[in-house]
Amino acid sequence: MAHNVIKTGPMIKVKEELKSNNKISIGSWITIPNRIIAEIMKNAGYSWVCIDLEHTMITLEQAGDLIAAIDSKECSPLVRLSSNDSVLIKRVMDAGAHGVIVPMVKTKDDVLNAFESMHYPPLGKRGVGLARAQKYGVAFDDYQKWLLENSVLIAQIEHIDAVQNIKELLEMNELDGYIVGPYDLSASMGIAGEFDHPDFISVMKKIEDAIKKYNKPGGLHVVEPDTSKLKEVIEKGYRFIAYSVDMRMLDKSCREGVDLAYRVADES
Repeated sequence: MAHNVIKTGPMIKVKEELKSNNKISIGSWITIPNRIIAEIMKNAGYSWVCIDLEHTMITLEQAGDLIAAIDSKECSPLVRLSSNDSVLIKRVMDAGAHGVIVPMVKTKDDVLNAFESMHYPPLGKRGVGLARAQKYGVAFDDYQKWLLENSVLIAQIEHIDAVQNIKELLEMNELDGYIVGPYDLSASMGIAGEFDHPDFISVMKKIEDAIKKYNKPGGLHVVEPDTSKLKEVIEKGYRFIAYSVDMRMLDKSCREGVDLAYRVADES
């Protein structure tokens, strides 16, 4: 049975974008556990920045520092979990995360587990703690109201089982949006990284058709900072888009800067 979430006031920017029928939400990905980098990315104007706990060495303590650096109404700290673990969800939410991106979601039960782990009874099963999110005990009631209106749950569609269950997943009220993981998705099909394979193209077409049919914000991660690729993704109907990642933007900027510097020097 779908949960009915109570509305309680103004929403954060990313939530407004996800609930809109036509707005695009642009965020990015952070893999380097440095507070200054997190602040720079927040100040750049992204609607959200995702702290990656699945494929990085970022610790839970470092994630807490990054959440605090990003946290604002205009830029939401989201956490990509290492697994759909209720304890981990509770801890990052208590640290002040605005929401979670859950890997390897395949079924409705996976979505319900994550949703209920984010919310307190009777809506969910989250244990009550007094940490940064609740202002260390002085704003628990305010936080409960904020949570109902603002928390964000994103599922990663990265297994063929999820695609086969795409209708029932995208009809769930508990889910705010989803993001496709192409590498893991292709691997689950036995064609890892073969994005030109006819079977993979067919599966991606099915996902893109579902975006239009069920009006649930779908997303992709444009890893390389390439605006032409970003435009292509938007034209396919994706609305929850991760534009690049800290290490790729830093690497590309450094390489282009050095190349330009040497060309200027050679011309002098």
